[in-house]
Amino acid sequence: MPSPTPDDLRIVSRIAVFRGLSPETVERLIAPATVVTLKQGHPLFRQGDPASAFFIVVNGWIKLYRLTLAGEEAVIHVLTNGESFAEAVAFTGNHYPATAEAVSDARVVRIPADHVVRCIREMPDIALAMIASTSQHLHRLVQEVEQLKAQSGIQRVAEFLASLCPSNGGPHTIVLPYDKALIAGRLGLKPESLSRAFAKLRSLGVQVSHSHVVINDVAKLRNLAASEEGGVHDEPG
Repeated sequence: MPSPTPDDLRIVSRIAVFRGLSPETVERLIAPATVVTLKQGHPLFRQGDPASAFFIVVNGWIKLYRLTLAGEEAVIHVLTNGESFAEAVAFTGNHYPATAEAVSDARVVRIPADHVVRCIREMPDIALAMIASTSQHLHRLVQEVEQLKAQSGIQRVAEFLASLCPSNGGPHTIVLPYDKALIAGRLGLKPESLSRAFAKLRSLGVQVSHSHVVINDVAKLRNLAASEEGGVHDEPG
């Protein structure tokens, strides 16, 4: 596998797991990193595979999912540039509890777990930084679950669309980063509920045409997502 480019390494060095570490320590940690290039729909690893590395997305989108007893995909998370995953399980020597699959063409940096473990034994401060980062990540996941339960379906969709826009308000045109079935799964909705939410958002100036979305006022979406009433006559997701 090829080595990361300088641009790849700049993204890798800024991930949350490495926050608080010196540039020299980070450089040592990522020394054996390699790049995995994936085509859309190709798996990076499968649920049950031995966990031998952790990964950072440097371009594209990766979904993590588990298969239910009924054989359906339960989407856990969708990741993009600058996000890392599989850190904790890789260091325990267990198996990956989920499948990672590219939902677009993607580049992923792979860092071998055994190398990081050796570095941790020599520099225990690395372990403290990684524990802190893992704890923060778990806290964010708990917040996401709480938010999904508290928000109506239309609020989840409004917040998702707003998250794809720049921080300022006003009009924006965006391209959905992956297919609508995956968006529905990520937001805890059925595909038909997602379609109804898109239709109801028209009254707020949102027009959806295939993968393109025109938003007249992003601030209205953010206000809807944050409101306690639940928004535009919405039923639960």
